[in-house]
Amino acid sequence: MILDYETMRLIWWALLGALLIGFAITDGFDMGVAVLLPFLGKNDTERRVIINSIGSVWEGNQVWFITAGGALFAAWPIAYAVAFSGFYFALLLTLFALFLRPIGFDYRSKLPSQKWRNNWDIALFVGGFVPSLIFGVAFGNLLQGVPFHLDNDMRIFYTGSFWALLNPFALAAGLVSLSMLVMHGAVYLQLKTVGDINRRSKSVVTVTAIITLAIFALAGIWVSHIDGYHITTEILPNAPSNPLAKVVQKAPGLWLDNYEHYPVLWIIPALAFVSGALTIVLSKIERPGLAFITSSLTLTAIILTAGVSMFPFLLPSSSALNSSLTVWDASSSLTTLKLMLLATLIFLPIVLAYTTWVFRILRGKITPEHIQQNDHTVI
Repeated sequence: MILDYETMRLIWWALLGALLIGFAITDGFDMGVAVLLPFLGKNDTERRVIINSIGSVWEGNQVWFITAGGALFAAWPIAYAVAFSGFYFALLLTLFALFLRPIGFDYRSKLPSQKWRNNWDIALFVGGFVPSLIFGVAFGNLLQGVPFHLDNDMRIFYTGSFWALLNPFALAAGLVSLSMLVMHGAVYLQLKTVGDINRRSKSVVTVTAIITLAIFALAGIWVSHIDGYHITTEILPNAPSNPLAKVVQKAPGLWLDNYEHYPVLWIIPALAFVSGALTIVLSKIERPGLAFITSSLTLTAIILTAGVSMFPFLLPSSSALNSSLTVWDASSSLTTLKLMLLATLIFLPIVLAYTTWVFRILRGKITPEHIQQNDHTVI
């Protein structure tokens, strides 16, 4: 059968990855722009130019984040439950930071007071900085394993703490996430602005791209020395979901197993370095449109590297290895996955078409003159 349980699980693993990548590419650049706001905007007019470069698209971009969360909930309910239990305070902190974005965009220019506007600029910075960092920290902790276990009734017991999430490797992963999104945001600003902001953005692209690739390389070396996970018993991809029906071992370097068995996968991390270098070159020669494409490829390759390294694990358990959740044993039923796929085939093209239309309509540059001439309509 073409759409058997194994195939559907693979499809939904790929779709979840695609949604996360879509979120990083779209919502990632506006979070990166928010982080750069206090540094690249030297006066109120410049900051309004920066804000207006994303003011019309940031809300729509968050659809990808919401959809990814919904897909995780429906396709991998146990993984969703463990993630939202284990990372509860981190996700709550992210949520509070994201709350600052809509009120920051809406209220910043309500009063002419410079202090008022500076405070909202700081709020927008926090709304971009905190999620960008925490998303990477979460991936760093996934690669190290999450301290949880399941009892025979499939009840979840999380034994970690918020502060334990802030370990050195996870923070390094967080810096990769932060720097790559700031790079992406700087490329977008170069694409959307002119003059001084454009020139400053170009310098930021070079610096953040180098930082991203350097920390990514360091994290890759680090991964070869931390404990990875491997299933030692027979894998039954078409069996009903039961995370406890397997035996898992962990040992240093096991996250590189997939690359050893399928050397072609090395193309993925290599793409991150190639596209990152091209982003620097294209930015310097004033081709921001192409640089945005290569920057998007860099984000895609970095996220795919983490996903391919962990496959088939979704949430490895560091405290009870056999409780680890994988693509093969933590999914919803076959019927649920098929119904969700049908809905996705209907609505995802609509989201893609709408996103494409919005960016096409709003492809012009934002200038200080535009801000001054349309003062009553801009943020």
